[in-house]
Amino acid sequence: MASIESIRFAERFNGITGSAIREILKYMTRPNMISFGGGNPAASALEEDVIADIARDVLRSDGKRILQYGATDGYAPYKEAVAGWVKELGIDCSAQDVLPVTGSTQGIDLLAKALIDPGDVVLVESPTFLGTLQAFKLYQAKLVPVATDEGGIVLSDLERLVREHHPKMLYVIPTFQNPTGRTLAADRRKPIAEMAEKYGFVVMEDDPYRDLRYAGEALPSIKSYDKAGWVVHMASFSKLISPGLRIGAAIVQEPIRQKMIFGKQANDVHSSNLTQAIVAAYLERGLMGPHVEAICKSYALQMNRMLEHLASFPDTRYTHPQGGLFIWAELPEGIDTLEMMPKAIDRGVAYVPGTHFYCEEGTHRNTLRLNFSNSTLEKIDEGMDILRSVVCEELKQR
Repeated sequence: MASIESIRFAERFNGITGSAIREILKYMTRPNMISFGGGNPAASALEEDVIADIARDVLRSDGKRILQYGATDGYAPYKEAVAGWVKELGIDCSAQDVLPVTGSTQGIDLLAKALIDPGDVVLVESPTFLGTLQAFKLYQAKLVPVATDEGGIVLSDLERLVREHHPKMLYVIPTFQNPTGRTLAADRRKPIAEMAEKYGFVVMEDDPYRDLRYAGEALPSIKSYDKAGWVVHMASFSKLISPGLRIGAAIVQEPIRQKMIFGKQANDVHSSNLTQAIVAAYLERGLMGPHVEAICKSYALQMNRMLEHLASFPDTRYTHPQGGLFIWAELPEGIDTLEMMPKAIDRGVAYVPGTHFYCEEGTHRNTLRLNFSNSTLEKIDEGMDILRSVVCEELKQR
């Protein structure tokens, strides 16, 4: 009799572990735990009564179609509503270019599935979102980091790496980046689109935080400069309406669009008709603007409170975002935030060690990502005081 322990898994899972953030979220269930580790919207930002009313209305008006199987390329009212919404970014697309996805995470997976063969080079910001790094590793991509500064991707380094590696794709989070909170500078966006067309690589523009702006002016998307279909724009409603609805959209043209549809057919047949209908109605009723304005006021206060505390951390550098959900901190050399985390958790505070956001494993161990959106001002005060004391103790032990 063979033991299940002898099962041979696909080689693509070699070296793959669970998401560090998913592991940290387990600690949130502990009583009185203050978590700066996730990226959840505030509970006050979730409009359950509004969503309940919309769900009832759309089921009454179009229930038979919503409750039946749907087309893989989407529910028509949703596609139309999203095409109108992204025009604010300067993206001039038709409903045909909108592919509903089950959260932008699925869009990332579908594009990777369509493009990446084992060994293909994917360029990524350094650092970048750890969930996407994991997705690329599952497709056995060769990940190459691109240098970044306060203005995002350094164009000279990007072009050098493009010429050297001939990448299949560039992955970029242009606005209030996860994990750093930085925004790609306005004068770097058009050159990236032009470089993609010149050298023939796809840009995956993942932009879930773009409406969570607390200062400064909105910038055009990279996709708005795309003339030949090399840029795929990923939009999401998880941070704006609800992560639980699991709905987003890829703005994508042929021939990439058709390959993503084939991949989606084999994945989930189609995204939920009901959640597509809910978000379509939400947009059509003009609810997004007032809702975003309200949550941004609260988030701005929370972010600024956390920044005030970071100013008193010893020898610590940190970003000053104009929006989004995250602040990135670099502690003094010699502090290992991975080793420090259990001490912080024992005192009731969780964060994400920064090393998880680099494709070069085990590097930048003095960094961490902090989320402010899911904590009250009082919890931010309490949690940051605890975290400061833990950092000071680590410094004394060096």
